[in-house]
Amino acid sequence: MRSVLSRLRVGALVPVTLVSVTVALLPLLDPAAGDRAAPPPAHHTAPPLLPAAAMEPAAETLPRTGWTATASDAETEGEDGRAANVLDGNPETIWHSKWSDTAAPLPHSLTVDMGAVQVVSALVYRPRADSPNGRIGTYTVDLSTDGRDWGPPVATGTLADDATVKTLGFAAQGARYVRLTATSEAGGRGPWSSAAEIDLLGDPGRPAGVVDLPRSGWTAAASDEETEGEDGRAANVLDGDAETIWHSRWSGTAAPLPHSLTVDMQRARTVSALTYQPRRGGANGRIGAYTVTTSADGTTFTDPVATGTWRDDDTVKTATFTRPVTARYVRLTATGEAGGRGPWSSAAEIRLAGPADPARHGSWGPLIGFPLVPVATTVLPGDKLLAWSAYATDRFGGSNGYTQTAVMDLRTGEVSRRRVENTGHDMFCPGTAILADGRVLVTGGSNADRASLYDPRTDTWSATDRMNIPRGYQAMTPLSTGDVFVLGGSWSGDAARDKNGEVWSAETETWRELPGVPVTGTMTADPAGPYRADNHQWLYATSNGRVLHLGPSRQMNWIDTGGDGSVTPAGNRADSQDAMNGNAVSYDVGKLLTLGGATAYENVTATGRAHTVDVSGGGQPVSRRTGDMAQPRAFANSVVMPDGKVAVFGGQHRPVPFSDATSVLTPEIWDPATGEFTELATMAVPRNYHSVANLLPDGRIFSGGGGLCGDCATNHFDGAVFTPPHLLNSDGTPKPRPAITGSVPAGLEHGTTVTVTTDKPVTAFSLVRTGAATHSVDNDQRRVPLEFRATGGNSYALDVPDDPGVALPGRYMLFALDADGVPSVARQVTVGRP
Repeated sequence: MRSVLSRLRVGALVPVTLVSVTVALLPLLDPAAGDRAAPPPAHHTAPPLLPAAAMEPAAETLPRTGWTATASDAETEGEDGRAANVLDGNPETIWHSKWSDTAAPLPHSLTVDMGAVQVVSALVYRPRADSPNGRIGTYTVDLSTDGRDWGPPVATGTLADDATVKTLGFAAQGARYVRLTATSEAGGRGPWSSAAEIDLLGDPGRPAGVVDLPRSGWTAAASDEETEGEDGRAANVLDGDAETIWHSRWSGTAAPLPHSLTVDMQRARTVSALTYQPRRGGANGRIGAYTVTTSADGTTFTDPVATGTWRDDDTVKTATFTRPVTARYVRLTATGEAGGRGPWSSAAEIRLAGPADPARHGSWGPLIGFPLVPVATTVLPGDKLLAWSAYATDRFGGSNGYTQTAVMDLRTGEVSRRRVENTGHDMFCPGTAILADGRVLVTGGSNADRASLYDPRTDTWSATDRMNIPRGYQAMTPLSTGDVFVLGGSWSGDAARDKNGEVWSAETETWRELPGVPVTGTMTADPAGPYRADNHQWLYATSNGRVLHLGPSRQMNWIDTGGDGSVTPAGNRADSQDAMNGNAVSYDVGKLLTLGGATAYENVTATGRAHTVDVSGGGQPVSRRTGDMAQPRAFANSVVMPDGKVAVFGGQHRPVPFSDATSVLTPEIWDPATGEFTELATMAVPRNYHSVANLLPDGRIFSGGGGLCGDCATNHFDGAVFTPPHLLNSDGTPKPRPAITGSVPAGLEHGTTVTVTTDKPVTAFSLVRTGAATHSVDNDQRRVPLEFRATGGNSYALDVPDDPGVALPGRYMLFALDADGVPSVARQVTVGRP
């Protein structure tokens, strides 16, 4: 296994398919391997290549010289279970909580003292190898600079009950002390905790809660610059053009290292991180070893606030400061060239970031660990989140007939894991839809013709009728009739068969093909052909069983699902090109926003363009270009909020499956009133291919996942909850919210009126359909603003739309909003007869 990893790290990609690599990386069967047994041969022949970047660690392992470890308790009578054993480099020695005589009760904690403040971004936990006893289950991670003052946890979660090494990530920040607290034993075998080794990871360039500072009026100066052989002036790093660069002097006699760039922000600002974009036109001068210092007057500079060594590639790099500093001048000093090619330094762009203002940029909660990579998710009644991956928690391949699932309790953060095998369905890369009765329909993927149903009322999975056309990467949408429409999906199944439309009947729970709905007119012009061209389509269901197909192909289509079905071209999406791995979100009745994507599935530049598509008039779609996102994105996820604004998370400038290169870590919110995007607080973890996002009943947003590539560095077994700015004061405290009081009927019939009371006056109500997200697409979510009348006091009569094409039958979150757009916690309801 090590040799495969090392070969994948070098130079160009090894010409081996992903499934071949996945099989090669699988461990031998043993009791700890469990659900990670090798799959049978792959069911398709043209999977994507595993990029070299996916095999590179996100951050370096910090050297443990001089570190010490202490524990809340340790076993020293019955065995050598001292805390120091987790730092001795020997996985055969362990720390164990006290078990002789009377066992020390949970929780148990381990604290690592690094001896000095360093930037740290993850704790790596290696369970003991000789026994399952004491494997940590639920946990928290806390940080401190002095060992006395501990802030709120930076990570919480649940670990799988196996012997694999676990990486518990969080937003990079300065700390001297890192504390791991075990609050349960993974298998419930007893009140024990243990660990063989603990490592800490350094700066991956993902600092906590920052936003880019505006560079207007800034100036840049350098220790030296090239002006004879090229325009290599320092000012170029602030011009917003990545094609212009600063370069150290190379004509005549090259200026020796070190070289420095100093940015003058013209006034004192609080700064938390520096972002360095290498030149695009060549490798020479890429900065390797560096330091960052700051100054109030431009003369006296502090000790370094960041040090490190950047990799020799062209990806954007970030140096996270050990602490936020207030300064006017920030100096980046290059002490080494990344490739050792010469005494040169260069930079295309330099940016600085400062702490986010929660009331303007929102805030992120701690990372929440999952026992699997959440590749597909949906919110369930009772404040729960359902997630699943594939046959394994960390990889896919073959057609194994079972799926790893997890359910997170949104109130407690506890996560339970289950292997679902009674449906004979590996639900990796599926279609998803939430039915009128609240069940979740999952189709195709690795088991390409299978279909499964999850019933949240009984917490059970069952099989339903198999599709006529095997598929993977298909698109689905519930219909106004209560049935479900599916289209596309050439990633899986018979590659020679067109993945034309079919409909699942809610009445008979059987499938019927739609010969009048061929997939060909809905495909992009991807150079890989149907295998990529019919994937992840954007579908919007309307009245009378009709569906608007509005992407990712630039051509849109009206689809009628009655009888044999039919397709009618509906024009192009304004000035958009094909936008594979972008997405569309319904933010109002008959109004959608499309975001990002690229002209091919992978290895092309993404777009930052956004478009509105309006079918509220009932005729042909009207599409217009709206404001562009601040950054181009593919593989991003988008969520509509109760007020109609749309939040977009993650993605890459250049889509490459299983890679975190060119990640976009700054979310954005689009405002339909202005057509403009506003940048938000940065994320701690990239969210790209195989990531998800969901609106939660309290108005916050879950963002998680990414990866599922086996023994790679880009598996993200976690998520985090984002609190939008309209819910927060500037000091980060929650704003007062309205509340829906009294009872609300669990079921709302179309065309009826329901009375709702609130604890204070409100100005709007909206229904937001519960989403089902996977592969950047969520065709279930839609926002329906409600007409209403005040009936006295804080009582309101709400009109439920009479058209099931407006409010599709199914599960919704009912929000009340005050005059400032602050939403209540939602009441979950079902609209229409199941």
